[in-house]
Amino acid sequence: MSEPGLSPISADRASAGAASAGPAGVGPAGAVGRRLRVSAWVIALLILPLVVDATAGRAWVRILDVSLIFALLAMGLNVVVGFAGLLDLGYIAFFAVGAYAYALLASPQFDLHLSFILLLPLGAAAAALFGVMLGAPTLKLRGDYLAIVTLGFGEIIRIFLNNLNRPVNITNGPFGITRIDPLSIGSFSLAQPHTLFGITIAPIHAYYYVLLACVAASMVICRRLQFSRIGRAWVAIREDEVAARAMGINTRNLKLLAFAIGATFGGVAGGLFAAVQGFVSPESFTLYDSIMVLCMVVLGGMGHIRGVVLGAFVLTALPELLRLTGSLQRTWFGHVWIDPADLRMLLFGLALVLMMRWRPAGIWPAPHGRVGT
Repeated sequence: MSEPGLSPISADRASAGAASAGPAGVGPAGAVGRRLRVSAWVIALLILPLVVDATAGRAWVRILDVSLIFALLAMGLNVVVGFAGLLDLGYIAFFAVGAYAYALLASPQFDLHLSFILLLPLGAAAAALFGVMLGAPTLKLRGDYLAIVTLGFGEIIRIFLNNLNRPVNITNGPFGITRIDPLSIGSFSLAQPHTLFGITIAPIHAYYYVLLACVAASMVICRRLQFSRIGRAWVAIREDEVAARAMGINTRNLKLLAFAIGATFGGVAGGLFAAVQGFVSPESFTLYDSIMVLCMVVLGGMGHIRGVVLGAFVLTALPELLRLTGSLQRTWFGHVWIDPADLRMLLFGLALVLMMRWRPAGIWPAPHGRVGT
């Protein structure tokens, strides 16, 4: 019914105008403000490695690169855990599959040096296949049982890579694979410094920009997935799988799809990790790394894309900051009372406990009433 004094046509036009203004009556001024905020964030992220290099040193730029790789991993696990509600403790296995797929085909190990343009999709496809292989036998498992099975899967992959050096040497066993090709197109290699507009861009900065672009693209993909019919079906499965099945949702296919898509993110991150590091070994893919990625999702804000990315940055940088405890003890007490490595893990664990006590929804939780972005 139209409001008093308005014809039906006028009421429809008024409703259309209110809808075009956006949520909460945001009009053109709000859109301009949003563009300005986005532009400010883009500029800040572009100059961030240069500022960090000039103030804190190149080691912290390296930490930024690692943080971006873990952000990719965390977004993939967020699809499985945050969207679909499937507890996966072996997610690092897909990271390993992507890394070794890249390393084996872009190193002297098999004397193949394929382009990363081919290897990254290949690693993503291999990881997705392993994701389906993990998801298929676990479709009827939930909670702790699913966690135990996925934990075992992750350990099997690591042990498999560790022992696949005999009778035929494929992975080089515990020694890992070295001299992996960097990201390059023709003669243009990111492993070499380049000059742009009079600014020399070091390889570590170039990798930062490539990884930043990958994270931005992944955030867009996750957002599109999240608000699609598939994303809403995942949320229904997470909240109540029995009710979702009763409403006609194909829970089997959607759970397999969640495992496959999450594994795809892990495979891409693994390929980028191998290219940036130039070396991979089974010790890079332990249970501890799986737990860390899960902590990034939970503490950042489960189901919240930006919160998960923030969690990846915080939990990558925090342990490095806590390494300074040795210097602080020496400054305050004259000598080191507690070994910095032990104290670092103690403080890190305490920080996790306090977060779970005071911020159980995460550092940046999803907006109330929906899974946010």
